[in-house]
Amino acid sequence: MPQPEVTASVRARLDEVLERLPSLRGEHRVVEPLEGGLGNASFRVDTGNRVVVVRLPRSDGGLVTVDRAAEYTNSCRAAESGAAPEVVDHLPGEGVLVVAWVRGRTYAAEDLRDETSLRRVAEACRLLHAGPRFEGDVDVFAVQRRYLRLVHEHGLRLPDRYLEYMPAVERIRSALAPRAGASVPCHNDLVAANLVDDGERVWIIDYEYAGNNDACFELGNLWGEAELDHEHLGSLVDAYYGGHHDDKVARARLFALMSRYGWTLWAVLQAAASPVGFDARSWGRQQYERAVAEFEHPGFDSLLDRAAAR
Repeated sequence: MPQPEVTASVRARLDEVLERLPSLRGEHRVVEPLEGGLGNASFRVDTGNRVVVVRLPRSDGGLVTVDRAAEYTNSCRAAESGAAPEVVDHLPGEGVLVVAWVRGRTYAAEDLRDETSLRRVAEACRLLHAGPRFEGDVDVFAVQRRYLRLVHEHGLRLPDRYLEYMPAVERIRSALAPRAGASVPCHNDLVAANLVDDGERVWIIDYEYAGNNDACFELGNLWGEAELDHEHLGSLVDAYYGGHHDDKVARARLFALMSRYGWTLWAVLQAAASPVGFDARSWGRQQYERAVAEFEHPGFDSLLDRAAAR
């Protein structure tokens, strides 16, 4: 996903924010902007005694907003699980978050083609999913319907033939429902850029979309966002569950499809109203094309059967 630039207004606000954060007020600070982050601008701040990351919301002025209070709560709970860095400070009501800096390498999608990396990511997911429950539940089908309602309410244009696939969505929902297990604390936006490898383990960062969800959504979304091969999905799911479960692989792949189908509408909404400089339209078009390819794949019916198998 392409990233917007850090604007002059965001840089100016940073100085003001740093003087109001109890953990950083009055400290000597060396500040470095960090790459990445569509919804936030992030900065590495080194005081000489500690290094942290300060995150400022770019804007919540679009049609799809983030619950910043829930993000703070879930970031703290993720840190408690051991999967995420410590939360050091925040400014309530402003979405400003300060977390401990993790010295390591931020993953790119290509890194997830390595079997060792996939196993380490699976371990990080298990750690997160076994931690304290998050505030809020996430149902990908409900999210897609909410986005669709917003698109209609604002008179926005859907991609060609988008609604033709809604019956297939109902078939996916029906196939996944019988085997649905207890939900677990999920990141729900597990792109490669939200994974940091410190050489010993993988950390999971940025909890804007966190909530309790199906573990197979987490795995499928990661696989889909990184555009990995089908073999990689099997390796990731097997590593997570500690053995091969064909139904879990099928569930993860169907959740990846639903993620793409839903993110398509997120992109439509972002393109219409978000003040953030990001080519959401092109990104959404790519998501939709990949979703259509899955809907129309000859193995779609078999995938539904495998996901529902007992």
